[in-house]
Amino acid sequence: MAAEIQPKPLTRKPILLQRVEGSQEVVNMAVIVPKEEGVISVSEDRTVRVWLKRDSGQYWPSIYHMMPSPCSCMSFNPETRRLSIGLDNGTISEFLLSEDYNKMTPVKNYQAHQSRVTMILFVLELEWVLSTGQDKQFAWHCSESGQRLGGYRTSAVASGLQFDVETRHVFIGDHSGQVTILKLEQENCTLVTTFRGHTGGVTALCWDPVQRVLFSGSSDHSVIMWDIGGRKGTAIELQGHSDRVQALSYAQHTRQLISCGGDGGIVVWNMDVERQETPEWLDSDSCQKCDQPFFWNFKQMWDSKKIGLRQHHCRKCGKAVCGKCSSKRSSIPLMGFEFEVRVCDSCHEAITDEERAPTATFHDSKHNIVHVHFDATRGWLLTSGTDKVIKLWDMTPVVS
Repeated sequence: MAAEIQPKPLTRKPILLQRVEGSQEVVNMAVIVPKEEGVISVSEDRTVRVWLKRDSGQYWPSIYHMMPSPCSCMSFNPETRRLSIGLDNGTISEFLLSEDYNKMTPVKNYQAHQSRVTMILFVLELEWVLSTGQDKQFAWHCSESGQRLGGYRTSAVASGLQFDVETRHVFIGDHSGQVTILKLEQENCTLVTTFRGHTGGVTALCWDPVQRVLFSGSSDHSVIMWDIGGRKGTAIELQGHSDRVQALSYAQHTRQLISCGGDGGIVVWNMDVERQETPEWLDSDSCQKCDQPFFWNFKQMWDSKKIGLRQHHCRKCGKAVCGKCSSKRSSIPLMGFEFEVRVCDSCHEAITDEERAPTATFHDSKHNIVHVHFDATRGWLLTSGTDKVIKLWDMTPVVS
């Protein structure tokens, strides 16, 4: 009797739609043009390009514009077709794109910063342009008059910027690992609070105005979800990258977070699950399981005539344990540990197979990602990398 052939389960993964090539240097930022088969990109090679899909199926520039300085960042508003470009010399240049995306008209320049502009946000509802720079300044300007409305000096160079229109709170993440929250008025700002959870610099921020949750990515390879609206101080850690997290995007309709990094990974996190905070690591001079002294506990070593052991921590309960009492490894997805981490033996026995079920999917983009843009209406993801290539992905098999 012939063996019955079982069909292999279909792997849900992103589908590469297009590679857009032609930039001479790193593409620092790019966006998908809504309702069009097009992409806008700014590059270190000083170019602003609008790529439109031709009959051949390839993307070719309909606009190729040279700027006086390398283009570090951008903000595009589809409703007004207003394009704001941050430059390496500290200037923000504003343009208006034509309806057919074949022409860009200069509008105004803002002398916003003393050095490289790191992030820009255009807020249509308030007619504000928010920006951060390597001069450690956050600034906001009136987009109608071009007048500077105010500024705030950050503790380090900022590399993450988000804004909540309803409350007028701005979130600034910097290289020291700190996130600063400011309340903006028309011509002044108030420091609300600062908080820190990363061991490395903050590299990206993403804001969900519905759930009132802030996501921060870091050079420490982690993502933290901060519950701003709940006011309970909850911070959930997500560990899924082997290199610095470079970019974040959020799909509100499915409550999925997309994180991308220097490892080339595209990680899609299901945030529609009840996640658990990672415990604080407990301090102890001896193993909290077997009471063996750690190597700095000279008194107990002398009294018990035992050699001191190295201290570890269980990632599930936070207890200080020795290597013998934490010889097992386990993933703990609801705590954000999608990879196996050290746990004490008793916690390892208590973790069920259901608790080990993954809450994220992992995909290889095959380039070091520096920026992403997600078009929720089509389910497309744009990634730009250090390889000077822009890739367009169909994420509907994954984000749905």
